[in-house]
Amino acid sequence: MANSTDIGFEKQIWDAACVLRGNIDASEYKSVVLGLIFLKYISDRFDAKYQELLDEGEGFEEDIDEYTAENIFFVPENARWCKIAEKAHTPEIGLIIDNAMISIEQENKRLKDILPKNFARPELDKRRLGDVVDLFTNIQMIDHGNSKDILGRTYEYCLSKFAEQEGKLAGEFYTPPCIVRTLVEVLQPYNGRVYDPCCGSGGMFVQSAKFIENHGGNINKISVFGQDSNPTTWKMAQMNLAIRGIEADLGEYNADTFFKDCHPQLKADYIMANPPFNLSNWGADKLSEDVRWKYGTPPASNANFAWLQHMIYHLAPNGKIGMVLANGSLSSQTGGEGEIRKNIINADLVECIIAMPSQLFYTTQIPVSLWFLAKNKKQKGKTLFIDARNMGTMVSRKLRELTNEDIKKIADTYNAFVDGKQEDIKGFCAVATIQDIEKQDFILTPGRYVGIEEQEQDSEPFNEKMNRLTAELSELFNQSHQLENEIKQKLGAIGYEI
Repeated sequence: MANSTDIGFEKQIWDAACVLRGNIDASEYKSVVLGLIFLKYISDRFDAKYQELLDEGEGFEEDIDEYTAENIFFVPENARWCKIAEKAHTPEIGLIIDNAMISIEQENKRLKDILPKNFARPELDKRRLGDVVDLFTNIQMIDHGNSKDILGRTYEYCLSKFAEQEGKLAGEFYTPPCIVRTLVEVLQPYNGRVYDPCCGSGGMFVQSAKFIENHGGNINKISVFGQDSNPTTWKMAQMNLAIRGIEADLGEYNADTFFKDCHPQLKADYIMANPPFNLSNWGADKLSEDVRWKYGTPPASNANFAWLQHMIYHLAPNGKIGMVLANGSLSSQTGGEGEIRKNIINADLVECIIAMPSQLFYTTQIPVSLWFLAKNKKQKGKTLFIDARNMGTMVSRKLRELTNEDIKKIADTYNAFVDGKQEDIKGFCAVATIQDIEKQDFILTPGRYVGIEEQEQDSEPFNEKMNRLTAELSELFNQSHQLENEIKQKLGAIGYEI
């Protein structure tokens, strides 16, 4: 998500989109808003290339290959924004946009069955839709720096605003960017196969691409694989990745990861995921003999260890996992979860556990931890524990974010551990052996290992401190009495005696 000091353009787009809100729920107009942003973006990029080809005078401005060669979507004439803008205040504007989406899908096979085509529905106010088209017409996205970045940031900003409005329902498509960035900064997915079995709107992939670009790498060195069971979310991910030029295999359609694995043969180098917390009734009874349950059959009441084992199954020999799990998974003994956790620990797969601060999610107050697992750990038989519960900054009354400095501190601590250079820091981090973990009954709660932060020694003698504090308290009492008298006088002046 863009820094709060640099969201003017994104907020401008969001405010424009909110004109459409009316009485429609956030979940209803999400696809409308994101679809319009997507349409405006690809039209702007197409227009820029079109003008460039026109200036060359070779007659190639309608040649689709000239656009696809530069990863630009070809926009048919009826779908170009100028044509849509002309009809902004006609009764047919919804149908015109729907037809534009259909035409774009026909010319760009990658977008087949992905774009929203619900603008003509009666409950969508066409006057307001026309107003939003006008607002978008006056915003040239490619004038705001790197067009791919600014549109991506706008898309991300709008996703976060929808998550804020939808509350609990948003968890299936949105993971807070600071959590995603922490996973990415620790794993450092420079090259290889990147996989998310419950990819939501594609945030893990977007942050992976950003990480590579920020570190001077080549985004073409990663292959992206994912899937999601929600059809709307799956389409959002396709659009989110398309505007950033990220090629991804998210399966041919939305599908349940446990029952329809879209990538059955995949062995991934990096797996990053934020699966649904404590998912019940996930179909355990139909999958009791599944080959993925190498470390124990997960309980029907909770899919946490089903997700974890699914990811381990898809891990390459030197692969790594970074995932978000509810804190209950650190210590639960019910349904055989304790035995599964013990088996995974004894297999020397758990590399790092991070206890996260509260209030990071719009969607839930459930405390979470980050789990990092590795098939071929550099520090054999050892696990790093980090207690980050006191990190982060409140950005609103209900929401906390990890700062760049927080994320860097966590990543640096992990890297020092991998290099064998990290020393224990009371209250923050500790390295434990499998034997140490066994003594704790294979419970992975970081607080058990890092201890309590050492407090600074209080050198002020007790009597002196009490004299100072009572003097301060006496002064506060005096101020309180003065304020009481002032209030009584003012009330008396207007005829109200106490």
